[in-house]
Amino acid sequence: MGRGSTEPGGPEAGLAAVRVRLDIGYDGTGFSGWARQPGRRTVQETLEDALARVLSLPEPAPLTVAGRTDAGVHARGQVAHADIPADCWAAGAPAAVRRLARLLPPDIRVHRAIPAPLGFDARFSAIWRRYAYRVCDDLALADPLARHRTLWHRSGLDIEVMNEAARACLGEHDFAAFCRRREGASTVRTMLRLDWERTGPAVAEATVVADAFCHNMVRALVGALLKVGEGSRPPGWVAQVLAAQARDPAVPVVPAHGLCLEEVGYPADAGLAARATAARRLRTNPKAAPTA
Repeated sequence: MGRGSTEPGGPEAGLAAVRVRLDIGYDGTGFSGWARQPGRRTVQETLEDALARVLSLPEPAPLTVAGRTDAGVHARGQVAHADIPADCWAAGAPAAVRRLARLLPPDIRVHRAIPAPLGFDARFSAIWRRYAYRVCDDLALADPLARHRTLWHRSGLDIEVMNEAARACLGEHDFAAFCRRREGASTVRTMLRLDWERTGPAVAEATVVADAFCHNMVRALVGALLKVGEGSRPPGWVAQVLAAQARDPAVPVVPAHGLCLEEVGYPADAGLAARATAARRLRTNPKAAPTA
């Protein structure tokens, strides 16, 4: 839906609407995740309510987000969209970002709010998401000021063997072994990048890029690689777990606070609608044998 469209599913039937893209950052420490939950403080509710006030909407416009982060997960480059009545957007757009900055609490910011290109969908048009997970592996050198965004790990880590293990996850695989299954949802994903580097004294940072992620996928992958890095599992263990396509109780799901959604990638404007259509198709196991 683009500028001035009247497609069904907009904020009010028959009323021209503008699809607005929001670029968002937040500290997830004080939120119970992205999605609205009764009686819980969530990013979605906080943003939708603030946007409704700033744009004088008759009711909050539902936000569609690129990645529904869990409780405690941070975001520096989150993207969402909302379909806003055209008259409300025209009246409120010039001051929207500035007014949101005054209204929102200090742990969340909207950095940009602009009309989206035709065919844009914050979730389904995305072609990749990039996450970072930060670990300090020397407690004596841990930075207290970074404790809400860095996991403190008691054992030293060998990132060379962690990177050796991580290479088995690159490409298209069924990541069921590292996901919390959801009824009717595929666990097939394409991993574009998974590696570790030292970014500071006693700090190891994982960069994880895929076309999409299953629930808990990044945190389970990190948990498995930490097992390898501390020496309690061999590098080949990660490939074995992946191939089994079943949750392994030996794979820990690491705490949420070390994880941050850094960036979301989209195709050129001409490819947005096609990408959204393709992303809605249910993906099957690429290595599964064909049925008779």
